[in-house]
Amino acid sequence: MSESIERNHRHVYQGEVISDKNDKTITVVVDTYKNHPVYKKRIKYSKKYYAQDDKNEAKVGDTVRIMETRPLSRTKRFRLVEIVKKSV
Repeated sequence: MSESIERNHRHVYQGEVISDKNDKTITVVVDTYKNHPVYKKRIKYSKKYYAQDDKNEAKVGDTVRIMETRPLSRTKRFRLVEIVKKSV
């Protein structure tokens, strides 16, 4: 009988790196849009996440994909999955 380990659903976000000054840590800003309940206008929300970047490969301006993980520090709950687009 083979057992497969299945993990819970983890959030995956795509955003832009705004800081890479910390060692093995990047700051990513993620934009989301929600409809206003009364006026039905789309409103843009931005949120910053700290993500683990073990190889220090992401630079400021890169578009990256991050995934939710166990707490890595007091503020880090995400890790870098891939760099979608490099900055110029």
